[in-house]
Amino acid sequence: MTTTPSEQGTGVSLGMPQLPAPDYPADVRARLEADAKEIIGRYPGSRSALLPLLHLVQSEEGHVTRTGMQFCADMLGLTTAEVTAVATFYTMYRRKPSGDYQVGVCTNTLCAVMGGDAIFDELKQHLGVGNDETTEDGKITLEHIECNAACDFAPVVMVNWEFFDNQTPESAKQLVDDLRAGVPVEPTRGAPICTYKETARILAGFPDERPGAVDASGGAGPASLIGLRLAKGEVAQPRVVHPRTGGPQDEAPAEHLSSNDAPQQTSASDPAHPAGPTAEEGE
Repeated sequence: MTTTPSEQGTGVSLGMPQLPAPDYPADVRARLEADAKEIIGRYPGSRSALLPLLHLVQSEEGHVTRTGMQFCADMLGLTTAEVTAVATFYTMYRRKPSGDYQVGVCTNTLCAVMGGDAIFDELKQHLGVGNDETTEDGKITLEHIECNAACDFAPVVMVNWEFFDNQTPESAKQLVDDLRAGVPVEPTRGAPICTYKETARILAGFPDERPGAVDASGGAGPASLIGLRLAKGEVAQPRVVHPRTGGPQDEAPAEHLSSNDAPQQTSASDPAHPAGPTAEEGE
């Protein structure tokens, strides 16, 4: 019986019983068990540790294998069906061998119209791969991704979940060429690039021990943080205009972020209120 392309590399074969997943070598399993126990100890309920455990096993082989899912099930007292349901739901868990660098091009609405679709098409042709495929040298896996909360820097490309903002087809092609050639690349913001396996271990909750990596990992840019600045009172609030007299209640200078932030008179903001003056105002 043949398998479909999406089944290749996952160990899934429809209509045929599967053999038990092979175990890790004894030394590998002992090491992973020690790491897994540390992760599980962080949670009041052990099954809450499933997501980081899946990142842990992904850091071992570069994707989540049947062996890895069986390991997670054993450590947490779950069925493999329960583990598989989670591993197949989240796209950050790879289900087949992938490259050292996961290059994701955002093709959600804003990035797409700002050039994300063009970047993705150019990279597919440049690398000779399709979506969710890996180059022959095993360096790059290309995929289109959904919004990564960086719309103010569109179009965005991510490498192992680090941001490369305001990209163009040419800059994106140079980026993947440098990655394949082993030339160091620097994200626009965030920690230095490491391999996908190393990234998975960090996502499992283990410290990034590279010098300076933690200090460099601050993520969002100023435009993304404007709401937080407002909440903390770091941006001056707009002046409030009295609805009857039109006179300012606060003469302090105001910073209007947009026209939508300026308060309107009642008649303009509430269609149910008559636009003309009230009887009291008419007198």
